[in-house]
Amino acid sequence: MTDQTARTEDAAAPPANQPAAPQGDAAADLKDRLLRTLAEMENLRKRTEREVTDARLYGAASFALDILAVADNMRRALDAVSPELRANAEAGVKALVDGVDLTERELLKALEKNGVRRFTPRGEKFDPNFHQAMYEVPDPTVPAGSVVEVVAPGYMIGERVLRPAMVGVSKGGPKSAPGARPVNDNTGSDGS
Repeated sequence: MTDQTARTEDAAAPPANQPAAPQGDAAADLKDRLLRTLAEMENLRKRTEREVTDARLYGAASFALDILAVADNMRRALDAVSPELRANAEAGVKALVDGVDLTERELLKALEKNGVRRFTPRGEKFDPNFHQAMYEVPDPTVPAGSVVEVVAPGYMIGERVLRPAMVGVSKGGPKSAPGARPVNDNTGSDGS
């Protein structure tokens, strides 16, 4: 072996304090593991982001559900006072009714601010995902399966039903066509 050949072999060999570079399959394996780890980290980031968003949106659901009883009782109190009684009431009674009305509006506004919205499905086709049938109403003038009375409004939080609307459903009327539009699309947050 010549001096030149020995120097060439020494240059090709890795230094003694460095490990040999991965060859073929080992390099591909390391690259695959790196890509998988990066993908897992990205999935973890997305899942955590989604969980934080859900917790922010739906975290108050239990509290909001408890508050709905207060909103229902305020509405019942207001409904108990007829328009005639309001018109003929003494100033103190009028002030009390106005105070309850204002309190109910503020409560609903606070619920909406926190992602809870009220819906009243009068005139819509009954949907068990959003409505709870309390009774049937025989009415031949309304398509069967339509919501004709709302006993209690429903509430949504985000895209989830917090509480279904409690409704009276028509029976005995003409069958509604599949995919037909509701008689009255009243899903807003009005008080009825």
